[in-house]
Amino acid sequence: MTSSYALVLVGCGKMGGAMLDGWLAEGVSPQSVLVIDPFAKDLPAGVTVIPSADQMPAGASAQVVVLAVKPQMMADVLPLYRPLVSPDTVFLSIAAGKTIAFFRQGLGEQAIIVRAMPNTPAAIGRGMTVLCAGPGISESQKIHCATLLKATGTVAWLEDEALMDAVTAVSGSGPAYVFHMVEAMAQAGIAMGLPADLSMLLARQTVAGAGELLHRSDLPAGQLRQNVTSPGGTTAAALDILMSADGGLPDVMGKAIAEATRRGKELAG
Repeated sequence: MTSSYALVLVGCGKMGGAMLDGWLAEGVSPQSVLVIDPFAKDLPAGVTVIPSADQMPAGASAQVVVLAVKPQMMADVLPLYRPLVSPDTVFLSIAAGKTIAFFRQGLGEQAIIVRAMPNTPAAIGRGMTVLCAGPGISESQKIHCATLLKATGTVAWLEDEALMDAVTAVSGSGPAYVFHMVEAMAQAGIAMGLPADLSMLLARQTVAGAGELLHRSDLPAGQLRQNVTSPGGTTAAALDILMSADGGLPDVMGKAIAEATRRGKELAG
């Protein structure tokens, strides 16, 4: 068993598994990947799997250690990976709410940390991930981390870590807002007399199609909205409600994202 890995993946649940699939699809050699997860099964051939860090080969090293375990488990997990700390190793965390200072406390002040906030569309290669780097990271290490995460969608860097709670509120939690909008649209259609299954199909496909149109278009979202809205028509009538100053969608969404941001800071605190 080799003891030098391009990637060590700690936790191979839904998000970790999606990332692993993306890396392998992009050409990462399975033989260069070590997965540490007591519940991992049915992984691609060639990937080394061990149940816990204490079974790592003596003297093991890694270019990138991806920390994909649940945030509440992270404090117990981190000290086990101190032997991997080196100037050549980046610890890339996708745990919501856990700060760079938290990881340096658990791994040691010399650890090189990148904090990332992905979202669930990463599972289909359409994710949005924002990264923030800690002290000591090289430009090549930043590029390497970004390249890895581009396998699951779009990547952006953030200089101010204090803004990561807002990132989590907008994109990390954002898919749930869209799913809830689909639920609300379907319920409204049912109230107007549509059969439940047809109303849900209309809502799902409309949101999925609009999202794909937004993805492919270079136009701002506001312009796309205007393109669908005829003056005095049905869309304009609905938008008058959604955009009203008193309880309209901008106000509701603003409050929701502010609350999610507040809760993120609280959890990190």
